Amino acid sequence: MLRTLPRLAAVALVGLDMANAAYSIATVADIKKTSADIAFDMMQYYKGNLTGQTPGILPGPPPAGDYYWWEAGAMWGALIDYWKFTGDASYNDVITQALLWQVGPGQDYMPLNVTASLGNDDQGFWGMTAMTAAENNFPNPPADQPQWLGLAQAVFNTQANPDRHDKTCNGGLRWQIPPLNNGYNYKNSIANGCFFNLGARLARYTGNKTYADWAETTWDWMRGVGLMDDSYSIHDGAHVETNCTDINNAQFSYNSGVFVLGAAHMYNYTDGSPVWKDRLDKLINATLVRFFPDNIAFEPACEDQMSCTTDMLSFKGYVHRWLSITTQIAPHTAPVILPVLKTSAEAAVQTCTGEQNGRMCGFSWKKKKYDGSHGVGQQMNVLGAVSSLLIEQPGKAPVTNSTGGTSKGNPNAGSQSDSFTHDKPVTTADKAGAGIVTFLLAASTLGTFVWMGIGK
Repeated sequence: MLRTLPRLAAVALVGLDMANAAYSIATVADIKKTSADIAFDMMQYYKGNLTGQTPGILPGPPPAGDYYWWEAGAMWGALIDYWKFTGDASYNDVITQALLWQVGPGQDYMPLNVTASLGNDDQGFWGMTAMTAAENNFPNPPADQPQWLGLAQAVFNTQANPDRHDKTCNGGLRWQIPPLNNGYNYKNSIANGCFFNLGARLARYTGNKTYADWAETTWDWMRGVGLMDDSYSIHDGAHVETNCTDINNAQFSYNSGVFVLGAAHMYNYTDGSPVWKDRLDKLINATLVRFFPDNIAFEPACEDQMSCTTDMLSFKGYVHRWLSITTQIAPHTAPVILPVLKTSAEAAVQTCTGEQNGRMCGFSWKKKKYDGSHGVGQQMNVLGAVSSLLIEQPGKAPVTNSTGGTSKGNPNAGSQSDSFTHDKPVTTADKAGAGIVTFLLAASTLGTFVWMGIGK
């Protein structure tokens, strides 16, 4: 249930009157003001900084609330980029508290309370957010706390562990981490995409070839197993029982987006390698054609029928941010990408006319009006689209440890992490969490999505 916002009387809307309110993104000042209001409204869903609540997470997971653990990690990444793009530090303390609270006992983003549905993609999103903090020179934690770069390295190291790369399907990460979890028998693009993305970014940031080698290996595996086809379409995943031959052809925008940003970093790391330029350019083209019809972000697997899960309702914003950052890492892509993102953002803000405050954002941007769908994902989408319009402002390119990066690394981070290879009893809570996934898996056999990520 959306709560009435306490600040409404003091909030000035940009653009049209309240009866048909629409935000303006005509100037840099307009973009910053619009972004600030959208961020504020998004943060009304967050209760983790209130007494008695758990820092870092959104209400959930189902049935306790709408949101799985991973989406909160993604939201903090969106807010770090918001800070970088706009200079508004209003949420920095909350972001820092959240990211440090959720690190888990191994300081690797595997907190014990999410084990029953812990996926490589879930952990990967938190790791990518820590990487974003390092690349953006987000204020560093106190010296006695884990550091952003070290946290990203911990996530990468746990995912590079041989325990997570078995011989089924000739390699590749499984969706789930604990073997007892439902979905452990599925290898999917987003888990491997997060690993690829993080490896490519760590290679650029640190200059360490080991990260790049893993990124190359993951790319080759995706192509070899067929999850990324010759047209650069990225399919969702496949099961180990069939040696990954039962490929689920569902396509989601964040799968393409996560690989675009990783490929851009590999292009940059390899000093403009023709191989990586070709891969990057073809992947961008495939992404824009499929997910930006009429130059407006669209989720083809679920949007027309409005059958999107809560997770899927958040994908557009990640893709907007990742494509915008790609233009900084691989500048030759800017003339192709930026005009599309601007048109898409213009459509996005036209949906922000909903609910009691007259400015909550909808999901279906092609309608250019509020569609009745609201939540964290919908706000985060438009926040990413609008704030990233500032990407061309000076000083927005991600840094490295040789270009001003200040975050301290730990190459051995994650070495004491739980491998989950031992058997352990399944608790009542585990069964409840796994039951959500079991239901979704059963539904998939009836012709709905076999997208394993919905049971995060």
